[in-house]
Amino acid sequence: MRSAGFVFETIPADVDETRKAGEAPADYVRRLADAKARTAAKKIAGNDVTKTTIVIGADTVVVLEGEILGKPSGEAEARAMLHRLAGRSHEVHTGMALLRLPDGAARILEEVTLVEFAPMTQREIDDYVASGEPSGKAGGYAIQGLGGRFVRRVSGSYFNVMGLPVARLYEELVAMGVEADALSPSAVKDTYTLWNERPGNL
Repeated sequence: MRSAGFVFETIPADVDETRKAGEAPADYVRRLADAKARTAAKKIAGNDVTKTTIVIGADTVVVLEGEILGKPSGEAEARAMLHRLAGRSHEVHTGMALLRLPDGAARILEEVTLVEFAPMTQREIDDYVASGEPSGKAGGYAIQGLGGRFVRRVSGSYFNVMGLPVARLYEELVAMGVEADALSPSAVKDTYTLWNERPGNL
């Protein structure tokens, strides 16, 4: 986000990420993004917010044939995920919630990107897992890191696969009344404060 000219502060927002029975990926990521934004907002609500402040919550999952692949619990699960992803296409779903303070206006949305993986040998999978990069990453890989060598094609937002669709975020901020000039790299940086719950892949 900083490289795109956004100025923000990070606030931890721990929420229960248990998926509800039968919950679709779109509903799941939107619900968690909203919960994270509202949790973070409560932490700053006591700071007597008077200027326009946008709280951003986001959650990202990998979806393969309708099944959500979250963050692997360990190396064995990471290997299993990569075996399933190798040589196939999957979707990356990111839910994003923007909550405007002090008036409470909100926008909750989802962005989907299609990712095609190259085939992977067992050694490639083992070496990648041993690097430690799959830990804590939805689907067990990071496109912006070593995992990028296995991504053949991306259809949609590349940044969405990293955990936050930056262009969509910019569009939504403008739609919520944040003036484009205030978001330019040369603007006075404290015109608007962007509070962001750190997405899982960033």
